[in-house]
Amino acid sequence: MILVDTSVLIDYLKGTENKASEKFQEILDLSIPFGINNLIFQEVLQGARNEAEFDKLKEYMGTLDFYELTRGRKSYEDAAYINFLCRRSGVTVRSTIDLLIAQTAIEHGIPLLHNDYDFNRIAGVIGDFKVF
Repeated sequence: MILVDTSVLIDYLKGTENKASEKFQEILDLSIPFGINNLIFQEVLQGARNEAEFDKLKEYMGTLDFYELTRGRKSYEDAAYINFLCRRSGVTVRSTIDLLIAQTAIEHGIPLLHNDYDFNRIAGVIGDFKVF
């Protein structure tokens, strides 16, 4: 199981070739289980250029496995604590959504495939957060 970040999905759907999109293609080729969360779903849909593309993305994304935050308010507290620990270590995370995506991966014990430098910085501080 792998959580796939918005940065990878957007690159892949645009046909942008990089290490992350190539890894995603390997995941698809090898039928490795993967999924997203609601935040990733929203971010991808926000990138639609027109209604037809929005509908197509919504249909495809709706077929994927979804990983939800599992601890209610505690999940958000834990995501804020990730930010606290990162700041204390001199790492500034630019996105609250990235913190929640990292928290989702942690709660499910799965690695995150991404193309966003902030996640590597989070992983350098938070031992429970694994990147793929």
